Amino acid sequence: MWLCDFSGTDLRPLDILSEVVPTSGVRSGIRILQVQGTRGFQFSASARRALSFPASQIFLYCDLFPEEFSIIITLRVLSIPSKKNEYIFSVMKEESSMVLVGLRFSLNKLHFLFWSRELSSGWQTQVTFQGISLTDNQWHTLVLAVSGQFFSLTVDCSIPIDVVVDTPFPASLAVKGSRFYVGSRRRRKGLFTGLLRQLVLLPGSDATSRMCTNMNFKLAVLSIPPGLQDLPVKPASNEVLKYPYETDMKVTLGSQPPCTKNEKAQFWFNASRKGLYLCDGSAWVTMLEVKERLDYVEEYQNLMTNSETMGIEIFGIPKVGFFAATANRYTPPGSAIYKWTDGKFQSYQNIPTNQAQSWCYFTIGKKIFLAVANFEKNQRGQQFSVIYKWSYRTEKFFPYQRIATHSARDWEAFDIDGEAFLAVANHREGDNHNINSVIYRWNPRTGLFEANQTIPTSGAYDWEFFTVGPYSFLVVANTFNGTSTKIDSHIYIWLGGSFQLFQSILTFGAADWEVFRIGDRIFLAVANSHSYDSGTVMPNNYYAINSSIYELNITAQMFVKFQDLLTYSALDWEFFSVGEDYFLVVANSFDGFTFSVNSIIYRWQGYEGFVAVHRLPTFGCRDWEAFHTTAGSYLMYSSAREPLSKVLKLKTL
Repeated sequence: MWLCDFSGTDLRPLDILSEVVPTSGVRSGIRILQVQGTRGFQFSASARRALSFPASQIFLYCDLFPEEFSIIITLRVLSIPSKKNEYIFSVMKEESSMVLVGLRFSLNKLHFLFWSRELSSGWQTQVTFQGISLTDNQWHTLVLAVSGQFFSLTVDCSIPIDVVVDTPFPASLAVKGSRFYVGSRRRRKGLFTGLLRQLVLLPGSDATSRMCTNMNFKLAVLSIPPGLQDLPVKPASNEVLKYPYETDMKVTLGSQPPCTKNEKAQFWFNASRKGLYLCDGSAWVTMLEVKERLDYVEEYQNLMTNSETMGIEIFGIPKVGFFAATANRYTPPGSAIYKWTDGKFQSYQNIPTNQAQSWCYFTIGKKIFLAVANFEKNQRGQQFSVIYKWSYRTEKFFPYQRIATHSARDWEAFDIDGEAFLAVANHREGDNHNINSVIYRWNPRTGLFEANQTIPTSGAYDWEFFTVGPYSFLVVANTFNGTSTKIDSHIYIWLGGSFQLFQSILTFGAADWEVFRIGDRIFLAVANSHSYDSGTVMPNNYYAINSSIYELNITAQMFVKFQDLLTYSALDWEFFSVGEDYFLVVANSFDGFTFSVNSIIYRWQGYEGFVAVHRLPTFGCRDWEAFHTTAGSYLMYSSAREPLSKVLKLKTL
């Protein structure tokens, strides 16, 4: 309690917000919302008159507003139009529309209003603080200190903004017969639409030093209503929560919003998966989710391509769209990039290539690149593969760097310890398949890739990079050494600044490696294309051959065979998941008699390994890619035998 002597230094804070929210519960028209882990009140327009109380309720023994005081506010402001104002609070006479004391804000200003009767006819004074940015959807704590002609505003304990005016705050502002209005000036116009957490009047002192005592300046607390303080996660026994409680919720069609300390206790509803998740401060925790199950696969789009397609790369460019790059066999008209538009891939850009084998999409910082592996020489007899860079201005890819390669089959981009690398699989030079493949390192000074290490390979077809804990690995698919496809493919480990041999695995015309994880288990699947040896009697069918899945044995520190699957000149594996189920699809290309061969989808069944569940008619299948959009999940395959690629949609239960 305090009298009209405002000089005391021990005057208590007057929690204005608590006066309109009784301890018995929240009134109609008030909601508690939690945003970025912090609770605040949101007011409705219908409750503006209810959000008031007589000034005598806090000015018990004196009907004068204190001459010196601080106002402490913690709020979260939504974006508002540039010419709109919203009131944080006002003090008004019962029978008049006159604002005795008020605080309102606009897009980048804060205005403090007061009425002075000491002038001849009375006059309202407005003190304006410029350049106050509150409309960023973040929490902020403001301290407004008033003393005579001096007005000081501190936002989030930053450097105070001081304003001196000609008209001092009145020494005796009578508030008898007046009411405090929270979030309005009694009218619908100017209603506060954000969240209010703290509104405190502290008579007699500048509260800045009292508020700025810890590091959480945006949420500094002097006094907040009980309903905004931490609530128990679960009520004790039969106790119910006293306050209705809502949390801010994000709703998306599949894209995952960030989950950091700012979003702690926030909900996310994934409309595409019908899932509800709660942010624990670092990750989204599943609260409720409808688990999808793969039912069947249906043909969705026939994509006519420039020519036979050796490989597909599917990627998304933020704020631009979703794309598929096809590596087309014939030089004219080259390869194409398609953009996902209205639920289908449509032609977007043509790029000249020379019997392109594959594309590789990667980023370095904000730079976006697309590298093509060219198998043949250009018109000048030069053999180059090309790195293209994305132009944000034209929204197209343009040539950035040419690199000399030898019948390149594949590019693999990866990062190690913050450095960017690019590995090329050189297949052969003339008739010589035993040549070096090269690993390039990005030089940030020159903005170019430079040769960093060469690795001997034999008809290299594919590189695959993966990590296990702190260790980085690179595995090559060796296809042919000049006399046999029955040769070792090699796994390399990054040690001491270079890749060193880790393990050799016998393969048969290896065309692809696919690494994937199921729980804590790490697997490597190899696509064996054919078995041929010029010096031995071969089986009747070179192409009906097992492809193998290997699992990392941590104790033995090596990959050991887990499962063999009969394939027909397999050229690619693709791993994907639907709900809680895991799948592998193989690109079967030739059975020794025809290119019309079923490619197979296998489902993970734990102890049984992968079991065939779907047979997909394909023709000369070369590559599989799995992708997801807001409309569902898809598979896309390319044909190396006809100018037609197909998009298949995964139908789920």
